[in-house]
Amino acid sequence: MIERYSLPKMSAIWQDEFKFKTMLAIEILALEALAKQKKVPLSAVKRIKNKARFNLSAIKKIEEETQHDVVAFVTNVAQYIGSDAKYLHLGLTSSDILDTTLGVQLKAAAEVLVDDVNKLLKALAGKAKFYKDIPCMGRTHGVHAEPTTFGLKLALWYDEMQRNLERLRLAGEEVSVGKVSGAVGTFANVDPFVEGYICKKLGLKPAKISTQIIQRDIYAVLMARIAIVGSSLEKFATEIRHLQRTEVLEAEEPFGKGQKGSSAMPHKRNPVICERICGLARLLRGNALASMENIALWHERDISHSSVERIIIPDSTLALDYMLNKFIQVVEGLNVYPEHMMANLIKTKGLIFSQRVLLALMDCGMPRMEAYDVVQRAAMHTWSSGADFKDNLLLEPKLTKYLGEKDLDKIFDLNFYLRKVDIIFRRVGL
Repeated sequence: MIERYSLPKMSAIWQDEFKFKTMLAIEILALEALAKQKKVPLSAVKRIKNKARFNLSAIKKIEEETQHDVVAFVTNVAQYIGSDAKYLHLGLTSSDILDTTLGVQLKAAAEVLVDDVNKLLKALAGKAKFYKDIPCMGRTHGVHAEPTTFGLKLALWYDEMQRNLERLRLAGEEVSVGKVSGAVGTFANVDPFVEGYICKKLGLKPAKISTQIIQRDIYAVLMARIAIVGSSLEKFATEIRHLQRTEVLEAEEPFGKGQKGSSAMPHKRNPVICERICGLARLLRGNALASMENIALWHERDISHSSVERIIIPDSTLALDYMLNKFIQVVEGLNVYPEHMMANLIKTKGLIFSQRVLLALMDCGMPRMEAYDVVQRAAMHTWSSGADFKDNLLLEPKLTKYLGEKDLDKIFDLNFYLRKVDIIFRRVGL
C-alpha cells in the first residue's frame, strides 16, 4: 500500500517512487472493492497484497519496449504476483490510475504549499508588528508621496498572503479528485462502487462525471492560483529590490557571512534572492497559460496534455515551494534601516506635507483650485531651488492671509499620518 506521509516534502511527491507506490495502492484498492462485490476471490486479493511490489529499473526497461508507462508498471507488478496477476487492472484504463494518482500528488502538493504560506504569514506578522510604528516614505509612481510606516507595508503583504492562503486551500480541495470510470467515463467495465471505494480510501472526491480523464480545467485553476501567489511574491520582492537601491537603502535582503555579491566588485550586496523570485514568477505565469491550453482536448481524450503536465505541474509546485521558503528567509533575515527611512522622509524639505496645507487652506475658505495653485507654486520652487517648503509657503501672500508660521508647524507633523495605523492593523487581523 501507499506510504501515507502526513506532509511529504515537495520533491518526494514528484519522485517515481511516490508515483508508483500510489499507483500500486490504487490497483490493490480496486481489487479490494472488486472482492467486496465478489468479482475477485478474497483469497487472491490477500495473496496479491502480500506479493505486490515493483522495481523502478525494471519498469523503465519494460517501458523502453512497450512505450507505455502503465503497461510497463502493470507488467512488472505481475511478475511478482504470478498467476493471480489475471485479476490486476481488471476493467480499468490507464487514466483511471494516472489521474487518480495525480489527484493524490496534487492534494499532497497543495498541503505543502498551504503549510509554506502559513509559515510565511507567521514571519510577516512578527515583522509587521515590530515595525508597525516605524515611519517611512510612501511612494507613488516611484516619487515621494506621503508618510506611511514600514509595518504597514508588511501588513499589506500579510493581508495579501491571507487571500493567497485561501486560494491555495480551495484549489487544493478542487484538485483532490479521482476517477475510475473506464475508457470513456461510462463505467462500462467497472462499477461506480469501485471508484467511490478507492477515492474514499485515498481522501479524494470521485469526479461527478469524466471522460477517459479528469477534465483539465480543474488543474488549470490550481496552476492559475499558483501563478497568482508567485506574482504576489514577485510584488513583495520587487519592493525590497527598490528599497535596497543604494540611493534608498531602507531595507535589504539578508547577506550571509562569506557571501559574494560580484566577481569584480567586492563592495556589492545585491538582492539576488528577490531577483530570483521575480524571475521564477514569470515561469509560473507561463506554466499557468500552458495549463489552460490543456483544457481543450479531442472528444473523450487525446494525449496532447500529458507531456505538458509532466513538466508544468511538478515544476510549478516545486518552484512555488522554493519561492515561498526563500522569501520566508528574506523576511526573517531582513535588514531594516529606520535611520535611512527618516533621512528620506526629510529629503524633500517638507514637500510631503503639501496635501495637508492644501486642505487647511480649503478649511479656511479658499477655493480648491486657488489653494492648489498656491501650494503647487511653493512646491515647484522647492523642487527647483532646494529651499525649504515651509519657507516658500510663507512667501505666498494668499497663504499667509489664512495660515501663519505656527499653523504650518502644526501641519508639518509626521505623527498625523500615523494616528490610524492601529485601526488598519486590527482590520487585517494583526
